[in-house]
This record gives sequence, C-alpha cells and structure tokens, in this order.
Amino acid sequence: MRSAAKKPGTQQRVYRYRCYPSEDQAAQLEKTFGACRWVYNEGLALRSGAWERHRVNVGFAETCRALTGWRRAEETSWLQEVSSTVLQQSLRHLDQAYTRFFRGVSKYPKRKRKRWSLDSATYVRTGFRWSEDPARPGTGSVTLAKQSSPLDVRWSRPLPARTLPVRLSMTRDRAGRYFLSVLVEEEIAPLTAAFLPGSREPRAVGLDLGLASLVTLDDGTKLDHPRLLKRYAEKLARLQRELHRKVRGSKNREKARRQIARLYARIGDVRRDMLDQFTTRLVRENQVLVVEDLSIVTLLRPARGKGKRRKAKLNRAIVDAGWGELLRQLRYKCAWYGRTLVVVDRFFPSTRRCSACQVKGPKLDLSARRWTCAECGAVHDRDVNAAANLRDEGMRLYRLMTAALPPGRKAPAVIRASEMEKCLPAA
Repeated sequence: MRSAAKKPGTQQRVYRYRCYPSEDQAAQLEKTFGACRWVYNEGLALRSGAWERHRVNVGFAETCRALTGWRRAEETSWLQEVSSTVLQQSLRHLDQAYTRFFRGVSKYPKRKRKRWSLDSATYVRTGFRWSEDPARPGTGSVTLAKQSSPLDVRWSRPLPARTLPVRLSMTRDRAGRYFLSVLVEEEIAPLTAAFLPGSREPRAVGLDLGLASLVTLDDGTKLDHPRLLKRYAEKLARLQRELHRKVRGSKNREKARRQIARLYARIGDVRRDMLDQFTTRLVRENQVLVVEDLSIVTLLRPARGKGKRRKAKLNRAIVDAGWGELLRQLRYKCAWYGRTLVVVDRFFPSTRRCSACQVKGPKLDLSARRWTCAECGAVHDRDVNAAANLRDEGMRLYRLMTAALPPGRKAPAVIRASEMEKCLPAA
C-alpha cells in the first residue's frame, strides 16, 4: 500500500466539506460504516485472542490476510459489497491504535459500538475517482468506490489547484450530517516575521486560559467565555425530558434524539468557529505565543464526596471552554506559518508573581480577581498579571533556545519547558 508520507517542503492539510448523498449513496455508505466497524472489532478480537491464548503477536499483515478469508466466507460475503481498501484502512486504524497504546500515549483499543462510535470510512487513492472542474479550479466531482455517481459536495472553499487528494474520509455525525474530509499536500507559505516597531525583537503575547474570561492577553485584552452549554441549558433539558418520555425503539424517540444531536452539533460548530478566528488572529499578529502547560485530564477528575456538585459544575465549564481545541489549533497554525508556541511549565507561579518587581506573593484564592503586591504596591488584575508573567517566562525560554541553535536555523514550532534539555543541542 502506498505511503501517505508528505513530500519535502509541503504540509498535509485537511479540508472539510458538507455533502448530501442520495438515497442509494446513503444506503451504500451505511453498509460501509457497518463493515468498517465490524472489521475493526473482528481484528481487535483476533489480535487480543491470539495474545491471550497463544502469546502470539498478530500485526497488520496477518489481519489483512484474515480479511481476505472473511470476504470469501459465505456467512460474511456481504463484506464484498464494500471496497476492500476501505476495510484495510479500518485495520490500519486498529494497528495505529495498538501503536499508540504500546507507546503509552493512549489506552488499550476498545470495540466500536453502532450508536456510540463515530461513523467513518477512509478511502485511499485507489478507492475514489477525482475529476477537477476546469471552470472552477480546486473543485470537482468525487466518486467513491462501489458508487456509480459523484457525491453532491458543497465546495465552501476550493482545494489547491491541480492537486490530487491523498486520502478521503467520509463521516456521519450524531445529527445525521455527512462530511467529506479531503487530505492534500500543500505548500503553505510562512507569514512575514512579526517584530516590535523599530526593533528586531519578536512580538510576543502571553495567554492565560481561564473561566471568568476564556483567554486573557498580557495587554489586558480578554475573550469572553461564550458559555454555550449554559446558554442552551433550558432547551437541552426540555429536549432530554421529551426524549425520556418516548418509547425505546420508536421513530419519535429517534426524532427526539436527532434534535438533541443537532443542538449539540450547533454548539460545537459555534465554539470551533470562534476559536478558529481568535487563534488565526493571534498567529498572524505575533511571532511568539506563550501558554501554560495545562493537564486538562487532571482538572476534569470526577466529582466525589463533599462539594461534588460544585466540582461537577466546574468540570462542565472547563469542557464548555474548549481549552484543548484552542491549544490544538495554536500548535498546528504555528507549525504552518513559521511561528513559535512556548509552553511554560505548569508549576510556574504565573498568578502569584508580581509582573512589576518579580516578587512571589502568597497563594491567592480563586475568588480574588485583583491583588496588591506587598513589595512594590502595584495593583494587578489576576489574569492580566498571569499573562504578563507567562510572556516574560516564555521569552526567556525562547531566547535560551534560539541562542543554542546553529546560525541560520529557525526556532522549532513548539518549545516545551519540560523538554528543554532534550530540545537544546548537545554542546
């Protein structure tokens, strides 16, 4: 199988489009989603059983040979109605899940369930036909394997002209919407370096993530927390009550479930769009962006014992904030456009330290939004002071890294304080 490794000087970029399959196409996609899920689960059972019973490691090649047998067997001959390359990609995803598990990045792979797992199918270059429209470069017709007519794709923005897609992914979310994700290899030009006026000092910004304000910059700019889950809480509660009153397995229950899924999809779309616009503006205006290393999983520990209601509300607010999505967007945009993201150690006292005299003050309660430095008397806004301290610490790490690099070599896209010893070149 041909590797999807990117070409030198290019970046792999995914363009996502809404599409509207016909009834026949939707039925064929339904079979494809089910077959991919079945093959993934059977491959997982094969690999787990071989190790538990015989202590034998079964890899991707062995599961592909098993797939051939499943397609030829009479009781599973329905797998022939789905492209073999799509099913092989499902086994490749399983192999990647095992790789992440052995590296300690994720947990052991789990079985996929019809109503809980995302419906998706991946098509490599041999599994689809792409024909570019000469009148509208970057758009065209996409015909998937085992389908005779092209998909109805809404090209909200064109692909890079004269570019052959590397891979396609068809997904269907819980709201019943179909999306086509197109992976292409694209040359993304870095942005012009951003310096302070009248100097060669890179423009830097410190970002303090919070819940009172979603993001606070070191210059005092604050991005308000949209609190989308709280805004739609009453409507969600009403729809949940209606769902509870429906008979299980009925069409009315499915309609009620679909309404809830559409509302959650709207909330997710609004949140991602807001964060996308905000992070793009930050990356365009600044050369160095500094954030704190947050352990979101630790912050979302289950609420137990005394005060569990308050902790549950806090967890809901953290999930609604979308910190993980914001940091993800900053990472890949800095890599694309030649910027540097500095991740300061999570134990750095950004809130307690005075940004004017650098004296570390006492521990502050979460309710204290403003405080006065006992050493110099400066009055600080809690979040603005933290963002300024993060910016100063991030620039210290950035200068340390750039000073250790060979002449002409650019700073890496991400600098982590916890990995500075590994990132610094050997003397």
